[in-house]
Amino acid sequence: MTNPLLADWQTPFALPPFEAIHPDHFPPAFVAAFDAQTVAVRAIIECQEEPGFANTMAALELSGALLRRVSGVFFNLASADTSAELQAIERDIGPRLAAHRGAIWTNPALFTRVRALQAGAAQLADDERQLLSEMLTRFRRAGAELDADKLAEVLRLDEELAILSTRFEQNVRQDANSFELVLESAEELAGLPEFVLATARAEAQRRGHSGKCVFTISRSSITPFLQYSANRSLRQTLYTAYVNCGRNGNAFDNREVIHELVALRLRRARLLGYACHADYMLDDRMAGSSAAVRALLDKVRAPAFAQLAREANDLRELAAGELDELQPWDWWYYTEKLRALRFAMDPAQIKAFFPIEQVRDGAFAVAEKLYGISFRAVADFPTYHEDIDAFEVLDQDGSHLGLFLTDYYQRPSKATGAWMSEFRGASNIGEMVRPLVINCCNFSKGEPTLLDMDEVRTLFHELGHGLHGLLTQARFPSLAGTSVKQDFVELPSQIMEHWAREPEVLRSYARHFETGDPIPDTLIEKLHASESFNTGFATSEYLAACYLDLAWHELKDSFTGDVEAFETRAMADISLPPQIAPRYRSTYFRHIFDGESYSAGYYVYIWAEVLDADAYEAFRERGIFDRSTATAFRRHILEPGGSADPMSLYTAFRGRPPEEDALLNNRGLRVA
Repeated sequence: MTNPLLADWQTPFALPPFEAIHPDHFPPAFVAAFDAQTVAVRAIIECQEEPGFANTMAALELSGALLRRVSGVFFNLASADTSAELQAIERDIGPRLAAHRGAIWTNPALFTRVRALQAGAAQLADDERQLLSEMLTRFRRAGAELDADKLAEVLRLDEELAILSTRFEQNVRQDANSFELVLESAEELAGLPEFVLATARAEAQRRGHSGKCVFTISRSSITPFLQYSANRSLRQTLYTAYVNCGRNGNAFDNREVIHELVALRLRRARLLGYACHADYMLDDRMAGSSAAVRALLDKVRAPAFAQLAREANDLRELAAGELDELQPWDWWYYTEKLRALRFAMDPAQIKAFFPIEQVRDGAFAVAEKLYGISFRAVADFPTYHEDIDAFEVLDQDGSHLGLFLTDYYQRPSKATGAWMSEFRGASNIGEMVRPLVINCCNFSKGEPTLLDMDEVRTLFHELGHGLHGLLTQARFPSLAGTSVKQDFVELPSQIMEHWAREPEVLRSYARHFETGDPIPDTLIEKLHASESFNTGFATSEYLAACYLDLAWHELKDSFTGDVEAFETRAMADISLPPQIAPRYRSTYFRHIFDGESYSAGYYVYIWAEVLDADAYEAFRERGIFDRSTATAFRRHILEPGGSADPMSLYTAFRGRPPEEDALLNNRGLRVA
């Protein structure tokens, strides 16, 4: 029987035929994809012609087409709708994929052939020179210049690290999804507004607890509980469950995994000539060094911690007579009380204007006004889950740009968090291939689903990533869309968040879910007045996670100690107040441990905020929907992908390098 992963997809937009794909199709499909690329690479090496762009670099880009196709389907399903079968395959395929890639990017004959193109680099097109530079960097970082013994060890370490990263992610998912706080009595539910109870009842229904309420440690569930629950003991229970994810002494405990990951990353970095893993990772990023990252973090930390201290004093005054001491599980609760007092904001009243479909359509409308594109709903398409919606994206001339899928709701089979991914990336080597882009979030599904402002920003943020993938005009798959330096990738997403809260935009999409009335100006004014509220806390918990990430990856000696003690020391080094914790504790810090993209790189959000805050000023100066500014942003930021140096792209858009002061202004922080 034909494997559907290897057949031509006669489906709308050439989507994967999800209904026909079963877990047992993936192992042979990966084998076929590995074999196909191996044969193609061998043909490149054995080519009798002099090395040229077409017969070497372009051929190498094309060699991985089938593997990209199979991987795109598999890893998206493994993240968004996994199963025991898929998880078993993921554990098996991770090290095999690492070995396959390692064999290519350390092949001496292939490296020699690619390196030979340097002599004629001046005759290459700009994007071809960039591709050559990126390929040579990839060879060197893979270990192609090492002697045989060191190279063999690096390749072994890559396979072991792939195993450990998969185990870490699966442990977080299992531990997080296995926890549920089932509540029923009035005392247990005291203080929780109806919109929180409604989503908790819906979650209980899905989990087989009909008539009760269920809260999980997903952010969309735990955050409103901590904000509104009057039951301090239960706030402590849920908060403790969250911060202990992956450290509960069960089968999903990640502490030993962290020991191994950190040790193996350090060993590999040393073999490749770096003092530590942070040096290895940052050598290929805009920041360039830990010193540059820490300089930026330190610049923000002083005003953020000063603001945090003021916020803590305000909360203590508010809680006077109720608490002996302000604890981490109290922060959200008293912050929400203080917000209500200062701004007379009713959270239920605010959320009523943000039903998810309207927020999505509002985000689409922003993209349409900026770039002249349009989103057209697709009614009949293959899908892996009933919650998925699809939209064809058309350019202003009516040409097809790609397909945009949304998967917005949390479920036990889904990884936590929010992300953009692709079932198929864009390319244009010989023929134009347009992308299949997907946004995944973990909103609590309700009838209707109403979002708070943080969730609204998340939806806009992920669409920004989606636009990066949809609007790319890069020729080469490895440079297309979001395939950019890690500390540049958040610019297109974070700048989209600015439009989410613009009064003009709010009036267009924020409409009451029952009456259809637009959000009144009084509420918009309250939203804007409260924008800088609690920014000390929000910034400080984020910065703490950045410093924790660096602490793990700046280690220059093997770590054998206690994970909690290490965290405590790292937080003491930055004088983090005890009332808050890093946004992510080590054992569930998926950004840095379930893969390498964000390792020694969680700082990228604040780095990109320097760019997005400065870039948005260009829109403010000329009009937030100024078409010439939007066209320049599309041409210089969204379309090139990684086809040029990111700072040169930014400077081409802005006319100058970014100014860091815009970051502090954007966060409403003032120097202490």
